[in-house]
Amino acid sequence: MTAPAPVAAPAPAHAPAPATAPRPHPAADWRRYAHLLPVLAVIVLIAVPAPPGGSASEGTGTVADAASGVLVLFCAGRLLRLRERTLGRTAAVVLGAPVIGVSVAAIASQDPAFSLAGVPRYLQVFVLVPASLVLLVRDRRDFGVVAGGLVALALVQGAVGVVQYATATGASYEGENVRAVGTFGSTDVMGMATAVSYGLLIAVGYALDERTPRRRGAWALVCAALLAVPLLLSFSRGAWIATAAALALMLLASGVRRAVAVALVAGALGVVLIGGAGVGSQMVSQRLASITQVTDDPDQSVTDRYTMWAAALDMWRQDPVTGVGLKGFPAHRDANASLALSSGSDTDGAGAGYQRQPLLSPHNMYLLILSEQGVVGVLALVGSWLALLVCALRRLPAARRTRRGTGVAVLVCGLLVWQLIDFAYADIGGPSTVLTAVMLGLAAAWSLGTAATSRASDPAEPAPRR
Repeated sequence: MTAPAPVAAPAPAHAPAPATAPRPHPAADWRRYAHLLPVLAVIVLIAVPAPPGGSASEGTGTVADAASGVLVLFCAGRLLRLRERTLGRTAAVVLGAPVIGVSVAAIASQDPAFSLAGVPRYLQVFVLVPASLVLLVRDRRDFGVVAGGLVALALVQGAVGVVQYATATGASYEGENVRAVGTFGSTDVMGMATAVSYGLLIAVGYALDERTPRRRGAWALVCAALLAVPLLLSFSRGAWIATAAALALMLLASGVRRAVAVALVAGALGVVLIGGAGVGSQMVSQRLASITQVTDDPDQSVTDRYTMWAAALDMWRQDPVTGVGLKGFPAHRDANASLALSSGSDTDGAGAGYQRQPLLSPHNMYLLILSEQGVVGVLALVGSWLALLVCALRRLPAARRTRRGTGVAVLVCGLLVWQLIDFAYADIGGPSTVLTAVMLGLAAAWSLGTAATSRASDPAEPAPRR
């Protein structure tokens, strides 16, 4: 006979119920994002006006540039102290490629000692700051904090720009001080347009994300519509073209149903804010019409730009492999430019007096690299940017298939496309340059780092291989 199975003792009547996990203290949430404070500090300090007397064309350093140096040192110290992960192979190759082009151009320059002074700027914008963000932005929550900081910066700059237009205290445009430039001043007219464009694209991206709560999605649409106003008042044709192209890509990549709904709501808000209020309607329409007239009846600024583009190509033909050397464009400009080039551009307003700004760059990042760094520089830098875009596009189908982070995926692609298009009309230089470095780092954090995961320790979404 088999022994009877033991009977389990009944649980005591006074047994306590399973305890629920305690809610984290609010201070713990702040500590969870403490490693992002140096990044947010850079974003906040971008809004600090440049020192008086500084010139965007001269590359005068700002407090935001100094803060970016602190960010890099903080990241390096954190790696040494915590012995955390370093960049993976893909990230190291993509972000390290510009080092090759910059170094070769500096060494092969006709004046190496002078060209070496330009190396830190390129490394800051395209290598060190982006790599720091890849290492610090660990998941989608970190990504959202930094992205939210960029949207907040855009709203502040946009509000300042609208006030400048309304009170005629902006930069000079057609004889009136109505051009919205934010706190960047009249010597960096692309600064506010860049900040506002980044914020608008990020807001639209989160509005397109199916996982965004309805209320947050509505606020994102409101932010996007509000930012459209200062973007128009910037009178920056390059920013308009780049934003339109990036938005078209984002809407197509997010799916028809969601894209149509967002486009209709954003369009209605835009009509109310811009058309209904008549914000800059006459000047904006004239500026839009001038986009198709730059070849038929160019003004002096367009003539100067075409002349400098031709001069940059002539410089490249002199040394097609390594170019004339970093910071070599101003020294070789007059020898390669035609007589149609003026002596400089006039700036006025936005808290500064009249200034005559020398034309020290071709206002085209690709031609600037080609003339100063040759084919080696183009392959290294432009290849790095295209590799970032390819990595982002490769993650887009998986994000759409799993419906996890679709909005983040499309906004990263939109930001990179915007920058690639805008570089055809602008180059680095001025107080807003460090903002470009932060944007590239945020995009790289998603394309190359772990920001594509929902959280750092989510077993369902392992960190991508790099």
